[in-house]
Amino acid sequence: MSTIGVGLVGYKFMGRAHSNAYRQVAHFFDVDPKPRMVAVCGRNAQAVEEAAALLGWEGSETDYRKLVARDDIGLVDVATPGDLHKDVVLAALAAGKHVLCEKPLANTLAEAREMMDAAEQAGVVAMVNFNYRRVPAVQFAKRIIDDGLIGEIRHWRGIYLQDWINDPNFPLVWRMRKEIAGSGALGDIAAHSVDLARFLVGDITEVVGTMDTYIRQRPVETESGGGAGLSAEAGQEMGEVTVDDATTFLARFANGASGTFEATRLAPGRRNYNSFEINGSRGSIAFNLERLNELQVYFVDDPAGLQGFRTINVTDADHPYAAAWWPAGHILGYEHTFVHVIKDLMDGIAAGKSPHPTFEDGFRCQAVLEAVAQSVVDHGWATVEQP
Repeated sequence: MSTIGVGLVGYKFMGRAHSNAYRQVAHFFDVDPKPRMVAVCGRNAQAVEEAAALLGWEGSETDYRKLVARDDIGLVDVATPGDLHKDVVLAALAAGKHVLCEKPLANTLAEAREMMDAAEQAGVVAMVNFNYRRVPAVQFAKRIIDDGLIGEIRHWRGIYLQDWINDPNFPLVWRMRKEIAGSGALGDIAAHSVDLARFLVGDITEVVGTMDTYIRQRPVETESGGGAGLSAEAGQEMGEVTVDDATTFLARFANGASGTFEATRLAPGRRNYNSFEINGSRGSIAFNLERLNELQVYFVDDPAGLQGFRTINVTDADHPYAAAWWPAGHILGYEHTFVHVIKDLMDGIAAGKSPHPTFEDGFRCQAVLEAVAQSVVDHGWATVEQP
């Protein structure tokens, strides 16, 4: 079995999730190459050394340029805030490395296009980590749709609700600063809904939407506050929130379907409510990430008197990815989606082909986000730019 050296840039929330996936993937899936966790990179030398020891990396770096230049690294994983995606990705591509980049691909559509073009020219494997595609129930929904079991798709409803910044005293972390994050709920969580909609229904051609900021000032995070997570600590100084707290938008799909999207990080009681419903001419599908092992389906051809939504526990051996894990009914969790991403990434490297979502998928998602923002400015429908 061959190996490929991995260099990870970023070691907090997403860095931990990615690290766990690299540690686990070869224990459950037959992958070749097998990832070798060579080095993790971060600007704080002491913190990144501690992260390397905790997360299972052989060593650490404090400069991503040194990381991507190393001969023992063939894959660069970018798990940083959005403002660093372009620089790290372009450096990795220029060095001939394969790349996995966190979502959304970039903070602007111009950056996304530059990254997409660079990946194509480099001729390496380049993938965007929209991990919710790798939920077994989502993959099973795709199979049902592709098999025509719910007929012609007519409607998409995507709702992504969180509440982690509902407290106005929660500090001003990087996800609330436009110069770092690019946008708020739109890019942070609605991007997932857009990618799922594109994966399951098809390309989006037009949008019209709203973006609202309800808490306009927050305490500035202390230097020891812990970053973007719930452990962040607030100081005394106040700062301006420069991104949206919530967004809603309508969409038209290329295949004629219509869609609605809603995303907010101010929905009390909704911890990570990523859900969708798809209605077709012969049935419907419904999914909620907070019950990620379950898929609800309805078929109009069921006998009269027996019609209704049924709940499928997507853990049988013939369900996507399930055979590699536990017996039926022994459920999977959030962390497994990242293992599935790395499994498919390793398969893509072996085949010399970028797995979806590719950098073009990342561009197309970014184009929808940018069109939503433009529609807010123009107070009307906006056309989604194509590659």
